Amino acid sequence: MDVTFVTSNARKLAEARAILGATPALTLTSRALDLPELQGEPEDVARAKARRAASVVNGPALVEDTSLCYDALGGLPGVYVKWFLEKTGPEGLVDALAAYDDKSAEALCVLAYATGPTDEAPRTFVGRTRGRIVRPRGSRDFGWDCVFEPEGRAETYAEMDAATKNSISHRYRAFELFRAHVANTA
Repeated sequence: MDVTFVTSNARKLAEARAILGATPALTLTSRALDLPELQGEPEDVARAKARRAASVVNGPALVEDTSLCYDALGGLPGVYVKWFLEKTGPEGLVDALAAYDDKSAEALCVLAYATGPTDEAPRTFVGRTRGRIVRPRGSRDFGWDCVFEPEGRAETYAEMDAATKNSISHRYRAFELFRAHVANTA
């Protein structure tokens, strides 16, 4: 199965490939596409992007939509975390919770897979990791990793080595579900 993973982010691609490893019956290539950034619930956004991507690549497409959901803010910034981070930096992501005692959050990865341009119902694979928002620690070169500390850990994603992060992350959990789907349909 040849699948185009739609991303322009080399780190996301590297994580996806590391997580999937040598999955039999799957060849993952990547392509950067400028897809519309829709508003809505994470799974709806991912499905719409997968439909569009499959139409553009004229074949199977996999898209990822990642969210950072604060409990105190009812799930915000959610799918909009990219723009929050761009405008405020990691400190702004932390400061958004300054008025709240509750710093708990959920890292959410929604993969949506469309088998082709006529796929009316792309399948979704959702990975979740609970944690909390902390002052930035570690490298600041990959999104909001420096402010998210997974439950039961004393390190942020940014402080972890790649193998550790790739064994517990929201992305790992979503890709493991996708891998199982591929294995069951091969």
